Amino acid sequence: MNNKDRILLVEDEDSLAIGLEFNLSAEGYQVTWVNNGKKALEQFNAGNFDLIILDLMLPYVSGYKVAENIRAKDPQIPILILTARTSLKDRLKGFEIGADDYLTKPFHLEELLLRIKGMFKRKKWYQKSIENMPSFRLGENEINFQNLTVRTGQKSFQLTAFEAILLKYLIDHRGIVVSRKELLEKVWNISSDIETRTVDNFIVRLRKYFEPDPDNPVFIKSVRGVGYILIDR
Repeated sequence: MNNKDRILLVEDEDSLAIGLEFNLSAEGYQVTWVNNGKKALEQFNAGNFDLIILDLMLPYVSGYKVAENIRAKDPQIPILILTARTSLKDRLKGFEIGADDYLTKPFHLEELLLRIKGMFKRKKWYQKSIENMPSFRLGENEINFQNLTVRTGQKSFQLTAFEAILLKYLIDHRGIVVSRKELLEKVWNISSDIETRTVDNFIVRLRKYFEPDPDNPVFIKSVRGVGYILIDR
């Protein structure tokens, strides 16, 4: 781990935040703690952070709004949502606004630390990966992996960091069947079958972006009982 990695911790529960700040600092991270959404945006705009740990239920400005503002300015900085909101709807909304990971309270410190390390690992792999392939054409879509934009004719849209990382992994392994387990381990850094639905939800989103008919995919195909394969046509 790079001891200069800087984390912005956004948490309004003082006792939890103090413990997290202590433990993250003990791991070698530089931690800046703020306790509301307004201060989070001020610190983000003024500082130079490598990762954000973000609660959703915050005073003044909600965590959702904070994430949306951060994503508009920096599409690649890792965002880990740490929240008491446990429903699938909340989790999906978190990913939709650009979160890279979602951990619910209460949680084990060891799991949080592993997820943070995984996020930094993914970020470094992605940055190295796009050096050799900064862009890729999939059907009528021109994907820019540096700024996470996709252009189709005169229209363009933005990918979230996790969407781009998942898509890049599938492209790097195009023509090869990739299991859900492999995607969880390599993209999400999770060794668990419990989260396979997360993979499927992201695949659904990528198909909506890139498939002419998402219900009958030609690029990102399912292999029953195994996983997915990206076919470059």
